[in-house]
Amino acid sequence: MAKAYSVVTYLSISDPDRFMAYAKIAGPAIEAEGGRFIARGEPAEILEGANNNRVVIIEFENADAALAAYRSDGYQEAMKALGDGAQRDYRIVPGC
Repeated sequence: MAKAYSVVTYLSISDPDRFMAYAKIAGPAIEAEGGRFIARGEPAEILEGANNNRVVIIEFENADAALAAYRSDGYQEAMKALGDGAQRDYRIVPGC
């Protein structure tokens, strides 16, 4: 099975405090499920489009592992902390 990647693009962060509470829980929860952060932060350069917001890319052994991490109790606790503090696009993409 090919590796898979969770790709999260933030469309907006409306509540930085909720985002910070989420981040404190989410990182360890994802790592506990076998996720490895490949990239996270604001774009270094925008070549197309206009979204200058945060992007996160996480590597997993496969798509099932990525989905299990998203559905895990730890990550769902992080999602409750985030609430409506951000709008995101969250995808699981298979590796090549």
